[in-house]
Amino acid sequence: MDRTVTSVGFDEAKLAAVGPMLQGVVDAGDLSGAVTLVWRKGEIVRLDIVGKRDREHNLAMQRDTLFRIASMTKPITSVAAMMLVEEGKLALDTPIAKWLPEFSDMRVLKDPHGPLDETTPAPRAITVEDLLTHRSGLAYNFTSVGPIGKAYEDALGNVLDVPHGPDEWLKRLGRLPLSYAPGERFHYSHATEVLGYLIGRVTGKSYRDFLMERILGPLGMTDTDFYVPKEKRSRAAVMYQQDEGRLKVVPLRQYDEPPAFTGGGGGLTSTLDDYLSFARMLLNGGELGGRRYLKRETVELMRTNRLSEEQRAIPFLGLPYWAGAGFGLGLSVVLDPEKHAWMGAASKGSFGWPGAFGTWWQADPEKDMILMFLIQNYTPLTSDIALAGRAVTGARLACPMFQKVVYGALTD
Repeated sequence: MDRTVTSVGFDEAKLAAVGPMLQGVVDAGDLSGAVTLVWRKGEIVRLDIVGKRDREHNLAMQRDTLFRIASMTKPITSVAAMMLVEEGKLALDTPIAKWLPEFSDMRVLKDPHGPLDETTPAPRAITVEDLLTHRSGLAYNFTSVGPIGKAYEDALGNVLDVPHGPDEWLKRLGRLPLSYAPGERFHYSHATEVLGYLIGRVTGKSYRDFLMERILGPLGMTDTDFYVPKEKRSRAAVMYQQDEGRLKVVPLRQYDEPPAFTGGGGGLTSTLDDYLSFARMLLNGGELGGRRYLKRETVELMRTNRLSEEQRAIPFLGLPYWAGAGFGLGLSVVLDPEKHAWMGAASKGSFGWPGAFGTWWQADPEKDMILMFLIQNYTPLTSDIALAGRAVTGARLACPMFQKVVYGALTD
C-alpha cells in the first residue's frame, strides 16, 4: 500500500478499533474467528484476521481461509445470467419454460400456507426477471410455512446437501405449486439455482463450466468452486453453531470432486481475495484488469431497485429488511441509509447480498469502498432465521458493528 490510511479518507485510530472489536466477540465465545477487509480507492486499507478457523486443531484464521459463502453465490450467478442477456441469448421478459419445460403450465396455491391440492393456474409464465428478483413464486422450504414447506423438503431433500442431479431436481421442483403468482412479491427461493441451470440449458454446458470459463477463471478466483479439493481442505474454516453458551462443530458434507448439484443460489466456497476481485469488478462498472465482463449500463440495471413499494413493505425472514433497501437483479441496494441504519452502515446506492453462514459484503459507489466480513456461523434455516438465536448477541451484532466502526472512521 503506497498511500496511508489517512490519505484515503480514514481516521487511522478510529479504524484500528475494528480488530479489538472482533477479538472481543471471539473472546466472548460467540464466534470462532473472522476475516474482514476494508478496500477503498484502489487500496486495501484495513485487513483484520482474528480467532481460529479450526478450534479443535488450533488452526488460526488466515487471509486465504476458505469459507462457505452460501447466498453470496447468488450475485455471481446473476452476473452470469446478465452476460447472456447482453449477448441476446436471454431476455428479462422471456418465459423460462422456453429452455426449462419443467416450469410450463405452473399452478399457484390459493393460500400460500394452505393445502397443496387447492391451486389455480398461474396467471402468466415465470420469466428470467422473475428469477433474478425472487418474484417467481418459487420458495425455499425454510421461507415457507405450512404444507408447501414440507413438500419442498420431501421433494428436493436437504437444501445444504441436495441428493439429486440438475435434471431430476428441476423436474421435482417443477411439480410443486408456486406459493405466489409470478411477479406478485419478493419471496426468497430456489430461483437462483434455477437460474444457474437455465444458464446451462441455454449455453449447452454445465453451469459450473460456464462460471469457470467466463467469471471465476478470468477474475483469477482460483479458490472459488462448489467443492474444496483435498489439498486445500486444511485451509477451510470449520462451521460452528452457538449451543447453550459454547461453540459446537456443525458437520457438513465434503466432496472429493465437483458434486452433481452445483447450486447457483448458495453452493460456492471462496476466499477474501477471490470475492474481492468479483466485488471490485461490479463496483468498477463491469470491468477489472482491462477485461470487461458486463457493460456499465448492465451493472447499473442490476443495482437499481425493481421492487414496488407494496412489495418492499412485506417482511423478509421475519424482519422489515426493505425499510431502507430495495432489490435489483440479483443484488440488494440501499435506498435510504437512515432507514437502513438498523442493519448496519452504508451510503445511498451501496449494494451486495449476504450469506446464511454470516458472510457479508458491500460495495459503496459513493465512497468508492468495499467492505467484506467472513465468518462461519451456522443458524438453523427457518422462516424467521433473522430472529433466531437473538440471545447470542455478539455473533449477530459483529457485522453491523464492523460496518459502523468503518463508516465512523471516515473523514471525508
